[in-house]
Amino acid sequence: MALASILYPVGDSPAHGYKPEFTSEGQMKLPEDYRSWIYLSTGLDMSYTANAMPMGHHMFDNVFVDPGAYAEFLKTGTWPDGTTFMLEARMALSKGSINQSGNYQSDNVMGREVHVKDSKRFKSGWGFFAFDDDKTATMIPEKASCYSCHQQHAAVDTTFVQFYPTLLPIAKVKGTLSVSYQKESKEDTKE
Repeated sequence: MALASILYPVGDSPAHGYKPEFTSEGQMKLPEDYRSWIYLSTGLDMSYTANAMPMGHHMFDNVFVDPGAYAEFLKTGTWPDGTTFMLEARMALSKGSINQSGNYQSDNVMGREVHVKDSKRFKSGWGFFAFDDDKTATMIPEKASCYSCHQQHAAVDTTFVQFYPTLLPIAKVKGTLSVSYQKESKEDTKE
């Protein structure tokens, strides 16, 4: 225990997890070490609208969450304030090295989006930030469709836990699935 207090001073222990940082202008700072966070899932060519435009290429979406929030979710089935998700979009490639079929992820990061929970900072409790190659990003306006989509379709607390196969069973057991998601999933099983 004494060694833990030396290695991780109070407020910096792994149990507290990552704390989002913002500039004095309210821009979020890119969490540089997000690739060391908990990996949740990867989607391929996912789209949330029926009329999505074809991209002309394939893309992987890797999702990471800060370790402290993950540990709390495992215990409670809910996300604490400060929870930070990183969605990293990478170009998919099919030709290279010995690959004969299928796709693999390139080193080309197409974009990064952060979904962060802060009930004091954001009117809806959550904020979205899109990072290009910059180290800071301005919050996506709350009028953007990502907010209403997450409100209407997310399995747990405006997050798409339904796409994280290791977390969905926990939310079911803890009874934290949203009413709207439960209704949607019942309708999906009827089809």
